[in-house]
Amino acid sequence: MAKTIMIQGTMSSAGKSLMTTGLCRLFRQDGYSVAPFKSQNMSRNSFTTRDGLMMSRAQAIQAEAAGIEPNALMNPILLKPVTDMGSEVIVNGESRGHMRAADYFKYKRTLIPEIMRAFETLSASYDIIVIEGAGSPAEINLKKDDIVNMGLAKMTNSPVLLVGDIDCGGVFAQIVGTLVLLDDDERDRVKGTIINKFRGDIEILKPGPVMLEEKSGKHVAGVLPYLDVDIEDEDSLVRGKPKDPSDTKRTDDPAYQQEQYDKLAAGIRANVNMPFIYDVLEGLL
Repeated sequence: MAKTIMIQGTMSSAGKSLMTTGLCRLFRQDGYSVAPFKSQNMSRNSFTTRDGLMMSRAQAIQAEAAGIEPNALMNPILLKPVTDMGSEVIVNGESRGHMRAADYFKYKRTLIPEIMRAFETLSASYDIIVIEGAGSPAEINLKKDDIVNMGLAKMTNSPVLLVGDIDCGGVFAQIVGTLVLLDDDERDRVKGTIINKFRGDIEILKPGPVMLEEKSGKHVAGVLPYLDVDIEDEDSLVRGKPKDPSDTKRTDDPAYQQEQYDKLAAGIRANVNMPFIYDVLEGLL
């Protein structure tokens, strides 16, 4: 069975998707077979696999970074919004029709066996599974029936890294507040935190992570700068800069995209405590 690590965020766009992408690339560079996994994704951005199944484009990109073929098992549930109150529900790459949000909320726990079959199949085939959460684990109105954040972490027995976004302000409150709203056993799963999208003088920031560790009781595993990488993103390490319409190289040059995955992995390797991450993977913390 694969070792697992789960990336959760204090909110949407904290940096979960590209952090997952970067770790997939980094672990591959270090000689491991690795696959991404996100139990449920809500996105209009879908990808069709070689065998004609639908999955989220984010997990397809993560698979590409990991050097493997995208597989619908990496995203067993894809919700494609149709209206503000409903989505097309796609399970293991095949549509099960449209559902209103309230109906899906009642239905989703019946999909847990599908989620776990997908996860266990991948786990039997790879050394490492990098799991991505969705939104925030501290949505207290949704926690009871959660299948994508702490609920999934428990089902897969995965340690968690919590990512916060300093660029939008309030990162210390984001992280401490999220931890406060978790149950004790959930809080114990969080092995470390990452401050993401930092811009400015790191010397001015330096007291902050020390105080954050004191307040949270969790190791700050890294401060990631605002990375200038050209990778399609959902929850992003970067807030996208306007793209030059004439720059077709960004979309149709596979070598360029591979360079971007390497650049992302290098940014993580340079700014995150990777020995700590490997200790988390090994269950030493």
